[in-house]
Amino acid sequence: MSEAENPTRLQADRDVTVDDVRQLMGASTPHFALQLRNRIAKLIRGLPPDHPARLEGEREIERLDRLAFRGETRGDVEPEDLDPLPSLTDGPA
Repeated sequence: MSEAENPTRLQADRDVTVDDVRQLMGASTPHFALQLRNRIAKLIRGLPPDHPARLEGEREIERLDRLAFRGETRGDVEPEDLDPLPSLTDGPA
């Protein structure tokens, strides 16, 4: 995954929406969290502090930072026989 963005999403005359942020959030895994974080930060950079897309983006940036460095376990209960997906600090298994 690269940090390249869809050019239409970054057009100056286009309104950034919460849905734009959510489309980027959908693919988040520990290995791609930092790239997604950077794409979201670039997308919301010029928005006013109270803009709904900026608020959603800032929440997502915090989550992606945690995901990148702590990894994740999906589901309601952490299975005893499965390790969480590794974070960037864990290195290769």
